This record gives sequence, C-alpha cells and structure tokens, in this order.
Amino acid sequence: MTALLEIQQLTVKLQAKNILSTLNLTLKEGDILGLVGASGCGKTTLLNTIAGFAEASEGCIMIAGNEVLSPDHFVAAQDRQVGMIFQDYALFPHLTVRQNIAFGLNKLNKSEQNKRIENLLKLLKLTDFEGKYAHQLSGGQQQRVAIARTLATQPKLLLLDEPFSNIDARLRNDLMLEIRQLLKQLNITAIFVTHNKDEVFTFADKMAVMAQGSVLQLDSPTTICQAPNSQQVADFLQLGSFIPCEVIGERLNTFSGELKLSAETVKEQSDGNTYCMLIKPKYLSLCDHSNVNARVTHIGVTEQGYHYHLQSINNNTPLAFTNLSLYSEQLFTLEQQVAVKIIAHEPLVFLT
Repeated sequence: MTALLEIQQLTVKLQAKNILSTLNLTLKEGDILGLVGASGCGKTTLLNTIAGFAEASEGCIMIAGNEVLSPDHFVAAQDRQVGMIFQDYALFPHLTVRQNIAFGLNKLNKSEQNKRIENLLKLLKLTDFEGKYAHQLSGGQQQRVAIARTLATQPKLLLLDEPFSNIDARLRNDLMLEIRQLLKQLNITAIFVTHNKDEVFTFADKMAVMAQGSVLQLDSPTTICQAPNSQQVADFLQLGSFIPCEVIGERLNTFSGELKLSAETVKEQSDGNTYCMLIKPKYLSLCDHSNVNARVTHIGVTEQGYHYHLQSINNNTPLAFTNLSLYSEQLFTLEQQVAVKIIAHEPLVFLT
C-alpha cells in the first residue's frame, strides 16, 4: 500500500532547544495513527509541523508523494491538503452548522458546495441541526461539525489534537467508533493526539509512543502492549509493575523463584548488568499464606476487583520490590501480609 505520509530526520528547535529530534515516521494511505506521550514530548508540535503551522530546522516531509518540507522547500499550510481539528473545535459561533461546513468551499460553485455539504450532513448525522449555532449543540455534535468542516475540503491527511477530550465519557466510545468508521469509509489517513491509551485501542490502527521529541516505538497497539521495546514505553503505558531480577544463564531469578528465558532473550543479556522485569497483573497469583512475602501498602477498588499495591516484607535483598500491582476479589487490609507468586510465562526483561 502507498505511503501517504513520510517524515525523515525531522528536527524542530525552539529557542535553541530541540522539540523534535531527527524524527522518522511513515504512514500508509488509510491508516489511523494514535500519537501518545507525556506532556511536552512534542506531539502537538509534530502535528503543527506536518500541517505547516510550524517551521522545521532540518528534515523532510512528503504528503501523498509531494514534498511539502525540505531544507530548500516549504509549502504553505493551505496548499498541503491537510485538515486539522483542534481540541476546542474552533467553530465560528456566528455561523450555523451549514455555514461552518461551507466555510472553506468558496472556490467551488454553489452546486458542488451544496452537494458536499448535504453529503457530510448526512454522513455525520447533522441534517436536523444544519440551522443551529455552536452554542446550541452538544459536545459530540460540535465535534461532528468540526470534522465535517474539515472533510469538506477533501484533505489527504487529517490531524486531530485530543479530539475526544471534551466529550462526555458515556458518549466518547460511541463517537470514536462512529468517526473511525467514517474515516475508513472515506479512506482518509489520520493522526490523532491523545493522553488516553484506551482511545488508541478503540480508534487507531497504529500507535506511536513519543518521548523527548522522538518516536520510541511505532506498531499496532496490541503489539506494543504485548512487546514494548523499552522500559520507558512499558512504564508510560502503565502495562504493569517493575521488579528487580537476576539473569543467570538461561534462568531469571526473582523474588518468587526462577523463570526460564527464551534463547532470544538470553542472547540479549550480558553478565554483570542489572535488570528489571515487567510483571503484568495477570501473571500474579495469591498462594499459601504460610509463605508470606509481601505486605499491602495501598487498596483501591476497580471493575476488576480490589487493586492492591504490595511491597516486599524483607527489603534486605537485591530482589526486593517496592510497588507491585495486584488485582484480586479477596479483601485484605492495609499492612496485611500476603503470599504472592509469579505464574510461569515468557518474561519481559529490561536493562536498568
């Protein structure tokens, strides 16, 4: 499938500080990418640079095979065939829904304008609201208008900056599924910024995890969550707890005993280094209380049952842990001592 977006060695500086640093990214036509990362990592700057609202210090950007940015070439935002939807939707309050959608269509004749507007009103279920103003609409309806206005110009690439953050939680999932289906129907390539990894699983085909102006990992959301390529990625996505461990030959020594390592994992390890292991809650279980090895330091309640933070009883060992996350339907009390063990599985080990 053809690459719709190609970014090579993109660097953006602000007051001599790198906001984006030699960033590379490729997106195929029709793909939807969820961009996640801590505040200040460069997500919005990346969108603005792709759209043409921010200038780059170095690098190249190609959109639909056309060079829009290079050291000696810059295409203005209005000529990039890129649509952008902001967090606050930026609707014109003095215009009706229909007039908002028509705003960027002045170069078309009236017949073509009306055809596009009618089609988008129908697609986005706005026909009954075309004469209303922004203040008369719900958050979800305003979002649909913002998307319709952007799609009216038929962009090659759609950029969305935290598009669902202002939507009521009860409506957010339905709206995401609805908009995803629309983008797939129109074969529109999209990138959206979010702080919520659950939104990525609902809305996106791919996930890119960013930190300090670079992409740490780009893959399907499922692949990244099953096989994060670094502790930094796993930690940001809150995939589990990290505990100290020792690599001894083909075995991994933990507070709960030994686990067998795959040949590939062993090959990547070196003697004398220190490691940590990612433990997902599903790989923990409670066992015989005569072998207690942890105490409860925090109790929360979730839809999965009680959520406990555990700490080693014996902290005078290199394998002691300070914050192990456990879900259970059993009710414990603060400082209660429990016995927990690791279920045998292929461990994810990172160099510390």
